[in-house]
Amino acid sequence: MAKFEPVLLKRIAVDHSDSIGTYMADGGYRGLTRALKEYSPGQLVDLVKNSGLRGRGGAGFPTGLKWTFLPKDHPGPIYFCVNADESEPCTFNNRVLMEKDPHQVLEGIILSCYAVQASKVFIYVRYEYGPAYRAMEMAVRQAYEKGFLGKNIKGSPYSLDAVMHRGAAAYICGEETGLIESLEGKRAWPRIKPPFPAVEGAFRKPTIVNNIETVACVKQIVDLGVDWFKSMGVPPNPAIPRDAGSYGPKLYCISGHVQNPCLVELPMGITMRELIDVHGQGVWKGRKAKGGIPGGISMGVMTEKEFDIPLDFNGPGTVGCLGLGTAAVTVFDDQTSIVDVLYNICRFFAHESCGQCTPCREGTSWMFKMVGRIRNGHGRKEDLNILEEVGNQIGIMPGTTICGLADGAGWPVKNAIRKFRQEFETYIQGGESRKPLVGLQMAQASH
Repeated sequence: MAKFEPVLLKRIAVDHSDSIGTYMADGGYRGLTRALKEYSPGQLVDLVKNSGLRGRGGAGFPTGLKWTFLPKDHPGPIYFCVNADESEPCTFNNRVLMEKDPHQVLEGIILSCYAVQASKVFIYVRYEYGPAYRAMEMAVRQAYEKGFLGKNIKGSPYSLDAVMHRGAAAYICGEETGLIESLEGKRAWPRIKPPFPAVEGAFRKPTIVNNIETVACVKQIVDLGVDWFKSMGVPPNPAIPRDAGSYGPKLYCISGHVQNPCLVELPMGITMRELIDVHGQGVWKGRKAKGGIPGGISMGVMTEKEFDIPLDFNGPGTVGCLGLGTAAVTVFDDQTSIVDVLYNICRFFAHESCGQCTPCREGTSWMFKMVGRIRNGHGRKEDLNILEEVGNQIGIMPGTTICGLADGAGWPVKNAIRKFRQEFETYIQGGESRKPLVGLQMAQASH
């Protein structure tokens, strides 16, 4: 493969990059105009299927295949929901795309909607993303003015309306059915599946849900082609029959204890070590890394010795992580207590559990309290076994909850204890006891 040149982030440093004028001057919307003339919706679906594009929101499900789940010859309406909730800690790739290049995102949205013949798209943006929401809102307004949204787009038979929707600042709204419930004005409790959203989604109509980075990739596939997209990344592993490969560019977030927290675009399959040492410019303050998180805290933790694992859809799973997730790499140095790391993770999930499923509601709370007790110097060795047991018994995979939040909550607990057990046991024995923070006292009081 030739030297990689970013495409998703290519325009973010351009003056007035969020303006439709500069976007069109850079060739924007040409791909959409051409696709409306040259591709049928089915041909566009096949193009995306053949590219091997997998969803960039966390689960990595093949995008084109997901589109084919819509009922055949449905009379409509069909809806499209854009998941811009992006609530996974340390993840900010969608935010940068929306703020700096909203028309790239919007062109990808319109192309995706055309492929599935959606008549309306709901762009669901998390509440805290004020600048991103306003940038997308302006892009939608400009697209209407230029004829890229509305009736008979650019003289074609295809019409599409776009609706901006601001979420309510809840992590659970990143789960696609929780997002749909929130969009409908209800409490964001995930739905039991089946039926899946492609059959019965928003307002009980067939609905496709994709995230921001995914639709931006659709735009690039239309412009640059399938061969370009498959020229980078990691092909399917023959030893894993269900592996669909990890093709294309990926946005990696790097944060935590690094010299240069940043967002970079690179081919799928780069190692965590290269991300940290080259793009993050190494661990801060001259220290060494103890471990890191490969793709958002719900994916679990990796030790420093595991940093040479490729960050594709399969790599993190080979070292006991849940998956690639959002590719948000977070580093913690060798002077950071793993107990503190796990405490912060458990606090987050206990707060963000929607409370619908008892195992998740109670399990996340129990894990938070137990890790808090260990952190406060009152832990017992048997607590570690209990934490592992709770982590194993909550989630979709053991079949006890409706959505995957509990899996994401239990995975880092199991991972951290298995990989850093000696440190936990030393802490419990009193080697690193410390006084509780006010936040811990308040959290325990609230439970």
